[in-house]
Amino acid sequence: MSEKTLIRLMPWLVTIGLFILWELLCIVTGIEKFILPRPTLVFETMVQFAPQIAHHSLQTLYTTTAGFVLGVVGGGLLGVFIGASRLVYVGLYPVLVGFNSIPKVALVPVLVIWFGIGTVPAIITAFVISFFPIVVNVATGLATIEPELRDVLRSLGASKTEILTKIGLPRAMPYLFASLKIAITLAFVGSVIAETVASNEGIGYLMLSASSSYNVPLVFAGLVVVAVMGVVMYAVAVWFERRMTGWAFRGSDLMS
Repeated sequence: MSEKTLIRLMPWLVTIGLFILWELLCIVTGIEKFILPRPTLVFETMVQFAPQIAHHSLQTLYTTTAGFVLGVVGGGLLGVFIGASRLVYVGLYPVLVGFNSIPKVALVPVLVIWFGIGTVPAIITAFVISFFPIVVNVATGLATIEPELRDVLRSLGASKTEILTKIGLPRAMPYLFASLKIAITLAFVGSVIAETVASNEGIGYLMLSASSSYNVPLVFAGLVVVAVMGVVMYAVAVWFERRMTGWAFRGSDLMS
């Protein structure tokens, strides 16, 4: 087996191995299913409740994607604004850090008061939780342009706008995609948190309903579905990253 093939198979092999260890742990210890259900029981539950899981999964995927897109647009624009100006960077950055320090769970009751129970609180929570890493990374990418490079470009007659658009933005692209891979997983966290508190649809609501009836296998089925959706969205972000910032990758193996 070639190294390239092994690299492609490793994620699948590790995942399957973890499920096998989980199954063996449950069998050997004899742990009750309402504490830790076996993976085979979880998959059986996924098949049994497939229509309900599919419905709630699509709702969670919708709210997460909507919040994530808003985070990309808003965070990207604000990151450019902050990174392009030293004064704005110094003025707004402490405010952003303070806002990001607020537990997002604490915002959900406020969002319920403002918008009621439903889709909107989940979208806003996904937006808020994915917003900060995008702003920080884009601003950092713009702020780390070497002063010597700026001086050379200015000596050649380049304006601030030209430096920003031709050097700054391309320089910030790897930072942006690095933040997207973090933000998309955080967006799922925000959506599920909001759905457990302020929604009657979504995986979070399904898991809360299942836990109230002690249907622990269904709770774990919801966790598995969220994990799968997160991995798929992460892979999509990596796909776009490779095609839009391929020049930033000098090699696929740090040890080679």
